Amino acid sequence: MKRIALLGILLAAGAASIAAQAPATPKVVDILKLKDNLYVLTSSTPGNAATFSGGNVAVFITDAGVTLVDDKLAGWGQAVLDKVKSVTDKPITRIINTHTHGDHTGNNGFFGASVEIVAQENTKTNMEKMDAFKGDGAKFLPAKTYKDTMTIGSGKDRIDLYYFGAGHTSGDTFVVFPALRVLHTGDDFAWKDGPLCDRSNGGSCVALPQTLQKAIAGIKNIDTVIPGHSPMQTPKDLETWQKFTAALLAHATEAMKAGKSVDDATASFSVDAFPGYKKERVKGSIQAVYDELKK
Repeated sequence: MKRIALLGILLAAGAASIAAQAPATPKVVDILKLKDNLYVLTSSTPGNAATFSGGNVAVFITDAGVTLVDDKLAGWGQAVLDKVKSVTDKPITRIINTHTHGDHTGNNGFFGASVEIVAQENTKTNMEKMDAFKGDGAKFLPAKTYKDTMTIGSGKDRIDLYYFGAGHTSGDTFVVFPALRVLHTGDDFAWKDGPLCDRSNGGSCVALPQTLQKAIAGIKNIDTVIPGHSPMQTPKDLETWQKFTAALLAHATEAMKAGKSVDDATASFSVDAFPGYKKERVKGSIQAVYDELKK
C-alpha cells in the first residue's frame, strides 16, 4: 500500500511538472483591414476564457502616429502591439477608452505613460474605482476627458467623440472617423442579443434605447459600424439594434406592471421580428430593467 501511495505521489508530481513545463497558449489576435489606414483587432467569443482577448480594437494610422480605440484584456498588450507592427512602423501615441471595463482598458499601462489616454469624463470616474488604476496605476487613467463632444486632429486624421447618455455604462463613447465614414460604438452595441447594462458603473437598459436614438440622429455619413464584440455592421444594423433594445424595454416594463417574474417575462419575449438575434443574454437585460424600475 505504501508503494502504491508513493507511486501515486510521484505520478501526481510528474503530471504537475509536465503541466508547469507545457507552453502557454500563444496570445494571438486577428486583424481585419477596413481602410488603408484603419484596421480592427477583432474580438473572440466572450464565453471562451482561453482565447477571449477583449473587445474590438480600432487601429487608426495617422501622420502623427497610431490611435487605438480600446486595448483589450490585461496580458494581451504584446499581442496587440505585434499586430499593429504588422501593418505600420508608426508608434502608438493615443488610446481612446470607450468605457471602463477591463476587456477594453486592460493594457493602458502596457503602452506606457507617454501614450495619451482619452475618455468621457464619467468613464474616468468609473476607472478610478478599478484596482488596476489605483496607486501607481493611476498614471494610466485618461489624462484628457470630455463631457459631450470632442474633436481630435483634423482633415483625414480627424476623430470625433460623442457622448449621448447612459447605456452600457454611464460614460460610453461613440468614436467616429469622418474621413473614412466609420463608427466605433464600443459596447453600447456589442452583439445581437440582450444588452449588458452595468448598473454598478451607471449603465441603464432603461436609457439605452434613447441613447442609441440620439446617436443615430446625431451621427451621419457612416458606412461601417465597428461594434464592441461582433463582426462589422452597417448603420441599418445599428437602427435595428436600437429597435430591439426599445422592444425589450417595452416588454419588460409591461411585464413588470403585470406582476410577471423575470423568468416569465424572459420566456414570453420573442426575437422573431429580429432575424439573427439571440436570447442568451435577454434575462440579464430584463433583470436590469426590473432592478432599475424598482429603484
